[in-house]
Amino acid sequence: MRRSNLAGRAGRWSAAHWKTATFGWLAFAIGAVVVGSSVGVVELADSDTASGETARAEKILEDAGFTTPMTESVLLQSRTSVIEDDEFTAAVAGVVQTLSGLDNVENIISPVENPDAGLVSADHHSALVQFDVSGKADDAADKIEPILSAIRGTQTGHPSIIIEEFGGASASHEINRVFESDLQRAEYTSLPLTLVILAVAFGALVAAGLPVLLAFSAVLAAIGLNSLVSHVVPTDAQTVTSVILMIGMAVGIDYSLFYIQREREERRGGKTPHEALLRTAATSGQAVLISGATVMIAMAGMLFAGNAIFTTIGIGTMIVVFVAVVGSLTVLPALLHRLGDKVDRGRIPFRGRHAGEARFWGRVVDAVMRRPGLAAASSAGLLVLLALPALTLHTKLPSFTDLPENLAIVRTFDRIQQAFPGSQTPAVLVVKGEDVTTPAYERAYDLFRQRALATGELLAPFHVTVNQDRTVARIEFSVAGSGDDETSIHALQTLRETVIPPIRAGLPGVETAVTGVTAGTNDFNEQMKSRLPLVLAFVLGLAFILLLLTFRSIVIPLKAVVLNLLSVGAAYGILVLVFQHSWFEGILGFQSNGAIASWLPLFLFVILFGLSMDYHVFILSRVKELHDAGAPTEVAVADAIKRTAGTVTSAAIIMVAVFGLFASLSLLDIKQMGFGLAVAVLIDATIIRAVLLPATMKLLGDWNWYLPSWLEWMPSLSPEGPPEERLPTAPPVPSG
Repeated sequence: MRRSNLAGRAGRWSAAHWKTATFGWLAFAIGAVVVGSSVGVVELADSDTASGETARAEKILEDAGFTTPMTESVLLQSRTSVIEDDEFTAAVAGVVQTLSGLDNVENIISPVENPDAGLVSADHHSALVQFDVSGKADDAADKIEPILSAIRGTQTGHPSIIIEEFGGASASHEINRVFESDLQRAEYTSLPLTLVILAVAFGALVAAGLPVLLAFSAVLAAIGLNSLVSHVVPTDAQTVTSVILMIGMAVGIDYSLFYIQREREERRGGKTPHEALLRTAATSGQAVLISGATVMIAMAGMLFAGNAIFTTIGIGTMIVVFVAVVGSLTVLPALLHRLGDKVDRGRIPFRGRHAGEARFWGRVVDAVMRRPGLAAASSAGLLVLLALPALTLHTKLPSFTDLPENLAIVRTFDRIQQAFPGSQTPAVLVVKGEDVTTPAYERAYDLFRQRALATGELLAPFHVTVNQDRTVARIEFSVAGSGDDETSIHALQTLRETVIPPIRAGLPGVETAVTGVTAGTNDFNEQMKSRLPLVLAFVLGLAFILLLLTFRSIVIPLKAVVLNLLSVGAAYGILVLVFQHSWFEGILGFQSNGAIASWLPLFLFVILFGLSMDYHVFILSRVKELHDAGAPTEVAVADAIKRTAGTVTSAAIIMVAVFGLFASLSLLDIKQMGFGLAVAVLIDATIIRAVLLPATMKLLGDWNWYLPSWLEWMPSLSPEGPPEERLPTAPPVPSG
């Protein structure tokens, strides 16, 4: 008998020391939360989240001590009146007077008193009153509500003129309000929904509650640990916390589900509770360990994206997956040992579900096994067809154009964008030198304005501000287009390649860089394109090596990588069809902006690859266990899928349901993320698991287990522990 594997030893120790394991876990989780809350979170700076030249520009501004406040605009617009009319002028004066009496308002610019400021539209039917929110730009959203309320009040005195406010602070205020409301609704819905699905899967309330409690405690501990890590690697707390919650609940529940269902299966096979627990620890416990390691490898791929946002998301997800694995291998067997038969308390009248699933998937698998060539070709062809639209994928950073159209602030943005193209998504030229206020620099600014206006793509007004040390100048102006469309990107290229170089050549020692919405989108996209091959190579390469060591076969990891790439590619294609090409706008409640969020393709790849490997490792480990016990490959594959049908189906339903809730949220990039994850899990749990995997394994036969002789020296991670008995050559689970 071989020595028990790591997971088996962990389960044995936990069962023998259940108090230490249980209370140790509670102390760890509570301690992580308390310490994390005490030390606080170190947030990323703006320059950390940018890419390329944009990051360089943001870093120069940050080092120069710029405390640029958040600028807001009040739009006054009339179909009949123009700025010169008394009624319109009185409305402008009323807005200026209202703003002058408010706290946190400074630097008010009136279009009437500053006719050359570029705050009057070409047709004179629209005008902007601009002002700054005092203090740091990051705090402006918290101060904007009284200002918004006061501006709404001015509308009553001028009913014939539209008076509305828009800016970074008001948009952030509205986005935060909508996001928090949506997220709260999703959180309140996801927990009871998950409990109901688990209760149906287990048929007992106690067994259903264990995975949720374990996953939730892992999430809380991971959030606390991430706060600690942020003092070494700064984080984006809001984004990372949301991802930790989503991924932590998904994998935490999955791992517990796999573990508990296997323990129940062993007990149904005649083993005592203690024997069943030890066997489960050595089999499904080791599969959980391998699966968790694969997921962590996938998440580590984000560290190579070259952007701090991905780095901090990668670290956060690795932390929560690691914590979930540790909990599944220690506290879960401890609790199962302590509860014994009590784990089945609170029985509910939903019995026979898994038997029905086994029969259904059994019929599917039997049909696939009869015609494996046809099944493999048709399913692979379908996935390739679904993946083809991904070739037209276009990305952009989230911006004002992504907000739900039913928000009043979005309609205000559209009105301002029509009357003052590019004014709400300005470009910023950063100029660094020894003294940027000398006559030579002043002449360069004038020349820049002339050359910029001559292009027709770079628009007034031009605002020049200089830091206290006079070493950095900040020139803000508008660009043609919406800020992130092809027109704006072309304007950015004209700015960088045509307008700036000749002027820069006349200023020795000067450093220039461009930032803003347009530059940020362009530079982020370019960096993702350049880094994606590195991320792919890292994730696929390490996952291949881990599976090679786990299954001691060169075919299994190759096939796993190909099948997972097919699954991810199909999800990409469907995502492009739905969101970029405007399918199902009415059903999902969104308006397409013609693009996918820039951060999403790479994020989805690592997340989906990791989650897909969950099912793959779980099923393949059962196949290997049965094959090692003497079953032919065909029998082992069919039996493994039938035995795991209920567990994988329950896990997939939970993931699809939870991710589907995120797809119902208002913000477009979050909606895209939830939809993409839900679709990919659905594809993986059906087409991949029930058709392509068994079909390809049947076609390959004994070649599935091929390992070149020159690789025989490799160690084995033994996913399912030592076989206990020889198995019959016929599947013990009926298919009809």
